[in-house]
Amino acid sequence: MNVSFLGGPRPQRGVGVIAPFDFALDRELWRWVPDDVSLHLTRTPYVPVEVSLDLARLVSEHETLHEAVRALNEVAPEVVAYACTSGSFVGGVAGERAMGEAMTRAGAAHAVTTSGALLAALAELNAHRIALVTPYTVSVTQSLAEYLAEADILVTGRASLGLVRHIWKVPYHEVVAMAHRAVRTTTPDALFISCTNLPTYDVIPQLEAELRMPVISANQVTIWAALRHLGTRAVGPYQALLDESARQTFGAGPVPPPPVLPEEQEGWA
Repeated sequence: MNVSFLGGPRPQRGVGVIAPFDFALDRELWRWVPDDVSLHLTRTPYVPVEVSLDLARLVSEHETLHEAVRALNEVAPEVVAYACTSGSFVGGVAGERAMGEAMTRAGAAHAVTTSGALLAALAELNAHRIALVTPYTVSVTQSLAEYLAEADILVTGRASLGLVRHIWKVPYHEVVAMAHRAVRTTTPDALFISCTNLPTYDVIPQLEAELRMPVISANQVTIWAALRHLGTRAVGPYQALLDESARQTFGAGPVPPPPVLPEEQEGWA
């Protein structure tokens, strides 16, 4: 079939993405992206370290960011997003800002990080009290809470899995169960699901309906912030961060009790 009359593919705008070497959810990022935007992904070099604060520091070193941005510069993305929550909160608020500055010095036209995008999303939602869901160990989860405290965000509840590897394999039902545990005794303004390697795309609308509050995730806020800089919107099923009308449905009553899942039964390790 002769397609020459089409004149080539439609013009694309570019978003560069720097992800840790173990990032496995490329497809999840693409699901939030409109058809006229392309993602250009690169990864940090492999290091033989489990998911921890040490790993977060290694994958966010300024030299690593410099090399990753240089690898993306050839395709001239309009914005470069550092897609790692722990890597962008491990140095605190000042460390996150320094990462963005390091990326722009390396040639990024504009830079965002997951943790910086998180604060922007919370401001967009006017959320000052949040619950946390993480796949991390206690120490990494605590570091996230400290980052949020620096930004005057109060953590009202949390739930975590204590994982040090293979986070992308966590099924949706475990994410849902953690979310219910995190808000069991409090009523925060929003719930944040941390880690760009934790699958969240399909559970956000479900959780917002069940918990009656905005639910945001690491990958969602990263793409939302990058696309906002482009003057366009992320796409996705009905969710508060992307659709202002969705925010009007919250506060309609108490949060329902969480479902009892097999891993919560007596005797589960």
